[in-house]
Amino acid sequence: MDDLDGGAAEVVRSFPELRVLVIGDAMLDTYLEGTATRLCREAPVPVVVSQSEQRCPGGAANTAANVRALGAEVDFVGIIGNDPAAARLRTALKNAGVSDRSLVVDDSVTTVHKSRIIADDQYLVRLDEGDLTTCSSTARQAVLDQVEDRYSRCDLVILCDYACGTVNDEIVELLRRLRGERPRLLAIDSREVHRFAHAGATILTPNLQEARAAVALDPTLKSEEPDDIARNLRHVLDAEHIAVTMAGNGVVLIDTDGGMSRLPAYPVAGAGDVGAGDSFTAATALALAAGAGIAQAAQIGIDAASIACIKRRTAVVTNRELLQRVSINSEASTCGSLSIKEVATRLDAERYAGRRIVFTNGVIDILQAGHVRLLQQARQLGDVLVVGINSDASVRRLKGEQRPVNGEQDRLALIAALGSVDYAVVFTEDTPADVIRGLRPDIHVKGGDYTAETLPEIDAVREVGARVEILPLVHGLSTTHVIGRIASMASRDPAEQTI
Repeated sequence: MDDLDGGAAEVVRSFPELRVLVIGDAMLDTYLEGTATRLCREAPVPVVVSQSEQRCPGGAANTAANVRALGAEVDFVGIIGNDPAAARLRTALKNAGVSDRSLVVDDSVTTVHKSRIIADDQYLVRLDEGDLTTCSSTARQAVLDQVEDRYSRCDLVILCDYACGTVNDEIVELLRRLRGERPRLLAIDSREVHRFAHAGATILTPNLQEARAAVALDPTLKSEEPDDIARNLRHVLDAEHIAVTMAGNGVVLIDTDGGMSRLPAYPVAGAGDVGAGDSFTAATALALAAGAGIAQAAQIGIDAASIACIKRRTAVVTNRELLQRVSINSEASTCGSLSIKEVATRLDAERYAGRRIVFTNGVIDILQAGHVRLLQQARQLGDVLVVGINSDASVRRLKGEQRPVNGEQDRLALIAALGSVDYAVVFTEDTPADVIRGLRPDIHVKGGDYTAETLPEIDAVREVGARVEILPLVHGLSTTHVIGRIASMASRDPAEQTI
């Protein structure tokens, strides 16, 4: 399918028009958090004083929660026991807006439950319980009945297999028959992806480890490097599209002829990964169902996963969050073409990830070594450097009608191209006070011709709690000096000038 003319934002806006059937291993994720106060007397382990307990859908239930948060209607078919974990999972699903009416209860199984104990934001231990492999034949038939009943009302099917026992060959065969009668897109995310090699999936989304395991089953294929693994995956998996996710290294797409293309991921400091894969699969599959091409769909999936990575614990991504992200990316492919509001949105994510924001500003009419050196020094003070550039109108008010020599877009492009600069923006006021209030930097940098007391924007700096850093200027390097030299050269007798 071709990408929609309206772009990624239009694709995401259409998610609420879709209905999705999610089938897979229902899990409950519990997070017990507290503070480690001392070592236990009975054993050399920390004593954790409990402060909070959070329960949320996990496994395929998290995929269903992501689908719902992204705006689509969802039916979730899975197996649970008749136990306290099942009751808590039902509550967590309802809180996420996912109905539990399609869950099959089986007294012969125990609900899969993962409990994580965290002290001072550090994982101490994970306790796993639950077993779906003892599922009764009656319950398995009930799952098939639920799938067949819900299939006719869906636009997309997502199989989310954590190898706990819910997804079996009977479900795959049923979907093959149903799709033969009424075609629907099928996305499969499985820890044992080789089991679905001939399921006729629209898209398979293994991570690199799962892809490596699938390729290793064929001893004739030598696959050590990621690119070799991805390339050879087409020999063992039969699907319309294959997307191999590689965390911070992005996604490799493999077409039906074995050709590869790579989509980069966003660098995220301190990234978490609980639920990021579910967010990727949900968003990518929804985008395909909405009419996006595979490259655009996978990019939307990467956008969703990058949002999930900066969230704590098992994460879901909302339609509004994703729409905001893809709108920014669609409107601006470089940091130099982002608006102040768009940069502020990105800085929220940077700040949440624990990164320190540095801001500086200036006219920077003619870029010279002094500017470059100051920006390099400013970047070393933190993790993200944002540079504010005076608009042409504000430069004329400050410097006179003959300035600037270079227009704001040219100046912006030069600054954005510097390796030390993460974001560059244009502001229209005479001072950067409003920009500082909007971006809320941790550090505000100025050149040595200022002091903290003489900064016209000092009130705004204090309002956001930023620290002022005054960096020394390089003597003899200034835009005024450069313009003066050019004017002097231009006034010489042409016969005296040399090239």
